Amino acid sequence: MLKVPRAMGKSPEVSRQTKGLNIVRRTTSGRPLLAGLAGVLTLALCVPAAVADPDPGSGGDTPSQAEVDAAKSAATNMKRTVASVQADLVMANQRLQEAGVKAGQAAEAYNAARWKLQEAQRAAAAADRRAAGAESRLEVQTVAYSDMVADNYEMSPEVTALSSMMKQDGSEAMLDDAHTMYTVDSSIEDITKAYDAAAKVAELASDQADDAHDAAAALEVEAESARAEAEAQEQAALSEASAVAAEKDSLIRELANLQDISVSLASRRQSALEAAAQLRAARAAQQAAVEDDAPATTTVDPTPTTTSDEPSDEPAPPTQDPEPSDPPSDEPAPPTQDPEPEPDPTPPPPSSSGAQAAINFARAQIGEPYVWAAAGPNSWDCSGLTMKAWAAGGKYLPHYSVGQYDTATPISSSNLRPGDLVFWGSSSSPSSIYHVALYVGNGQMIHAPRTGRDVTQESMYYWIPPNFYARP
Repeated sequence: MLKVPRAMGKSPEVSRQTKGLNIVRRTTSGRPLLAGLAGVLTLALCVPAAVADPDPGSGGDTPSQAEVDAAKSAATNMKRTVASVQADLVMANQRLQEAGVKAGQAAEAYNAARWKLQEAQRAAAAADRRAAGAESRLEVQTVAYSDMVADNYEMSPEVTALSSMMKQDGSEAMLDDAHTMYTVDSSIEDITKAYDAAAKVAELASDQADDAHDAAAALEVEAESARAEAEAQEQAALSEASAVAAEKDSLIRELANLQDISVSLASRRQSALEAAAQLRAARAAQQAAVEDDAPATTTVDPTPTTTSDEPSDEPAPPTQDPEPSDPPSDEPAPPTQDPEPEPDPTPPPPSSSGAQAAINFARAQIGEPYVWAAAGPNSWDCSGLTMKAWAAGGKYLPHYSVGQYDTATPISSSNLRPGDLVFWGSSSSPSSIYHVALYVGNGQMIHAPRTGRDVTQESMYYWIPPNFYARP
């Protein structure tokens, strides 16, 4: 066949082939071959010179330079798209983390409001007891005062009679009468003063009790508002987790399609990338902590020890947020890792037997669910777990992470010992603390992370580096 440039319009004699443009003759009876050649000439005259065949001698199967350039551009675009998908996965994880932080802040704000309310209620109860005692003492003084008034009224005629007799009996009798009058007046004055004092104390105690009840009522309103906010943030976090899970599932499938691999393999590769990034961040956080507290006396291993929810045969970071379930895969899931870390050859000793009791209690709760504002016996939030753990160790801590920090003795990360408390705050002020965990040694902690994750033991650098430490 004769190869020609592509025509500007369609012709029944022309069709496009895989490589090049060929003229196809109609075989209609009576049409000579010359008609086909005429069509070729007409097409050749209509096509601009810029549209040309591949290089001479390239052969029918060799791509043109334009096709090569298009293929390179497609490859470049694919690489950019893969990077974009991976960036979207990072952003999805970031959104999940931010939602978890907001939920934790709201939950601990509710714990704070509830703790303050409980303190105010205790203060009101104590004020009521003081007011009741003052009222009881006032009743005693009221009886004494009433008796004194009655006695004084009865004595009045006799005292008047004695006074008239004084004028007749002389100075000695007058002195005796004066002494009697002085004694009566002193007794009246003492009783009156005691009654007035008791009345003032009772009034003050009653006012204080009223003020304490007013404060408790205001805090009750605040606690209810904080509870509603905590519920809203919890629901928002759950909704965000669900949305992110679906988004990540879609992104993993897109990534698998772009890389021309299975979804399962794409998921494992992404998990490995996230694990590596997390490990680098953990090591950087540990190094920063060591530099801040140099010379450091405790070496910790930031490597997470727990597995993610996604099937993987490569190390995966512990998930702080609910991950989407992977689609069915024909590849076996990895064996479940032991949540306990490898023992440190020379672990630092617990700060006391109470610390070991706290650790033992917390470890016994591993696997139980997180429920915000819960403090056992079968579900926990972060400060509820540490409160009950240290109660087993013989020390009282409030069910409130900021209160636990205020109750304990602040220390540096280099001085951490098993049983100490590790805190997360959103700023350099302890008042911003919203999460607490129990340090167990070797860089590990036990904590109740958030809704969707059970009580677990893992690296204290698995998530966001902690920024406060204290010893009960």
